[in-house]
Amino acid sequence: MANTVAEISGGGAAEVPSFPMPRADGCPFDPPPELRRLQDQAPLSRVRLWDGSTPWLVTRFNDLRDLLADPRVSADSRRAGFPHISESIRDTRDKTRTFLTMDGEEHSRIRRMVTGSFTARRMEAMRPTIQKITDRLIDDMLAGPCPTDLVQTLALALPSIAISELLGVPYADHDFFQSNTAALTERGLAPEKMLEAQRRMVEYLEQLVGDKLLHPGDDMLSRLASEQVATGAITRQELASMGFLLLIAGHETTANMITLGTLALLEHPYQLAELRATEGPKLVAGAVEELLRYLHIVHSGRRRIALEDIDIAGQTIGAGEGIVLANDIGNRDPEFFPEPDRLDIHRDARRHQAFGFGPHQCLGQPLARLELQVVYGTLYRRIPTLRLAIGLDEVQFKRDGLIYGVYELPVEW
Repeated sequence: MANTVAEISGGGAAEVPSFPMPRADGCPFDPPPELRRLQDQAPLSRVRLWDGSTPWLVTRFNDLRDLLADPRVSADSRRAGFPHISESIRDTRDKTRTFLTMDGEEHSRIRRMVTGSFTARRMEAMRPTIQKITDRLIDDMLAGPCPTDLVQTLALALPSIAISELLGVPYADHDFFQSNTAALTERGLAPEKMLEAQRRMVEYLEQLVGDKLLHPGDDMLSRLASEQVATGAITRQELASMGFLLLIAGHETTANMITLGTLALLEHPYQLAELRATEGPKLVAGAVEELLRYLHIVHSGRRRIALEDIDIAGQTIGAGEGIVLANDIGNRDPEFFPEPDRLDIHRDARRHQAFGFGPHQCLGQPLARLELQVVYGTLYRRIPTLRLAIGLDEVQFKRDGLIYGVYELPVEW
């Protein structure tokens, strides 16, 4: 186990494990075994972070759900005692603030501006476009070299094109924003480099917003520029920061789910065969939900802080104490999902917490679901002999990043 410190509680000494915790060798799809032990024995317990602080770790499904919906739990990362993921994120919190780290009406006001662009109905209207993009990218794969890296040829390209079209960001600039957003998801990135990457992105988007004010198009940034910036509801820089957040969330997370989900299916060939053979959307949609539950790429826990004393799971989280919500092990809670460590594409996994819960639940989940449904329903059918070009033990996983996935996924057919 990682280094520990002693915490004196109730007259006895208890070791506080470090967080994040290492995954077991040879088990790349499973949460760390220490998380399972804590879920079984101490579902609300202390962990030690990089800065020596010891926030509460929450591991059970219902406790996670209750706290994510509790107004006494704050996402405001500027509060003293907030359990930051890294030194860089802590040191840049004031200059990287978005509505993800706002509470109450301040959060709701900004979120409402973009909610209408991500409704399930609006996203469903994009299905033919997403299907066309996916088919084109697969055509290019089949016409190109074999083996190929699925990350570059499909997984990054599809969500990048989709979010670019939705926002109105020229996809021709994808190398620029992909390189900057990839840097921002590195856990150990120095604060000055993180600020520089964000500065480049926000300046780029601020200029783009200015162009939208002069020459609006049929896209989200144009609409928000006309409705919010032009009326003085928000500034041009605030809209640029909002666009920056949506651009990151709109491609980095889905790209990792495409590749990690494909890898998981390749390691479960009977379920892959069933998915490949289906012609109905119901099984595909169910497989997407199960893979989101089973994999859960947000593996550093959602971070919060208590505004008041909260009694939960037989403990009291004190006002001002940090909270780490371990949704990855929460989605493996046997009290909620029987045989949780088994991938089962027939399972009803719709209540998983891969997208969070409560007021900060992921805004873009309808788009992510759509993209995953199209990819998982198309790729394996069109390339039925798709297989790994290397051994599973050779795949390089993003164990130290903010988002779990793979750096490359060489495949052949």
